[in-house]
Amino acid sequence: MTSHPHQPDALAALGALTSTALTERYSSALLGVFGTPQRVLVRGAGCHVWDADGRQYLDLLGGIAVNTLGHAHPLLNSVISSQLATLGHISNFFTSPAQVALAEKLLEISGAPGGSKVFFANSGTEANEAALKLARRNAGTAQAPRTKVIALENAFHGRSLGALSLTWKQAYREPFEPLPGNVQWVPAGDIEALRAAVDETVQAVFIEPIQGEAGVRELDHEYLRAARAITHQAGALLVFDEVQSGMGRTGQYFASAPVLPDAMTLAKGLGGGLPIGAMIAFGHKAADLLRPGDHGTTFGGNPVATAAALATIHVIDKDELLGHVAETGEWLRAQLQGIGGISAVRGRGLLLAFDLDKPIAAALVPAALDAGFIINTTGPATIRLAPPLVITRDQLSTFIAKLPALIGQALLTHKEN
Repeated sequence: MTSHPHQPDALAALGALTSTALTERYSSALLGVFGTPQRVLVRGAGCHVWDADGRQYLDLLGGIAVNTLGHAHPLLNSVISSQLATLGHISNFFTSPAQVALAEKLLEISGAPGGSKVFFANSGTEANEAALKLARRNAGTAQAPRTKVIALENAFHGRSLGALSLTWKQAYREPFEPLPGNVQWVPAGDIEALRAAVDETVQAVFIEPIQGEAGVRELDHEYLRAARAITHQAGALLVFDEVQSGMGRTGQYFASAPVLPDAMTLAKGLGGGLPIGAMIAFGHKAADLLRPGDHGTTFGGNPVATAAALATIHVIDKDELLGHVAETGEWLRAQLQGIGGISAVRGRGLLLAFDLDKPIAAALVPAALDAGFIINTTGPATIRLAPPLVITRDQLSTFIAKLPALIGQALLTHKEN
């Protein structure tokens, strides 16, 4: 573990410890909601990270679609350091140039109409909480109240109580019920089921254009356009959750483009690694629903996080990463489709998943990690890839070359168990 001469004593003291020792201390000091860490990571550069024992890994998960520019990107580091040295935290009694500039940039790249506004948070969950409160303000009248929210089967919108009420997986929801809200679930991608569910009692419909935690399952634009027409006719808000699919991950800034919702939530890749979330409310109808005092945050939109997001967007544009992501994603998809043991490949750009012929994902993830690749499973037979947008074909080729053998190794492990 690399130490820094100006590190706090508590951190510097850990510099000589092995991964095993650090993992033991983790288990005794941190709440066990994440289980045992797979590795103790201490350093990153580009698309690689290193653990406390000096082993190198190709990061094919990007911190779960967060590290847009990889690790330790020089411009991002420079902007963050400069902003932190100038002005760090100010609270939302005040604003900063970075906050204003980022809000204006998000309105620009999203094609927002006049009257649109942005709310900054610290995460995707918080952005979805803001969108849920926005939906509650679309309450109708005393004579014709709107009391219901529609969400899709297999959706994931976060784990705080409000966002959890929209999240489909029962294992996440049931231990914490009763949850807020009157949520009705409809099958994802079924236009007629959505049409039947949305009426004048519905406040909002929440949709992930690509359901990432469900295994990267994309909803086609016909469905998104239909959702726009159905909600408009019923007077319900349409909310697109682009927390995972947004900010260039699909080769477009937003996977839902050009369909424009009433609100969109962003996070993950927005800050290039720094915690930041955003809700964009499109047009006066949505943006005017929340008034002074209706919502708030202490850290949301702070100068450092907003400066990091501006730097991230700048690099995406300057380095023409959207085109790179689209082309590299198509190439990677084709390579995966040619590998034995893979039955299907889904997704767009650098948000991809592949299904395995056998339920061996739980064995493949550690096998890949031992071989120097960080991947992720979203189900018994599904692997998700969300690498940094700057990853190259040469880097990905190292994974493709070893994947057949890793699948074979996982099959043997599965049979033995």
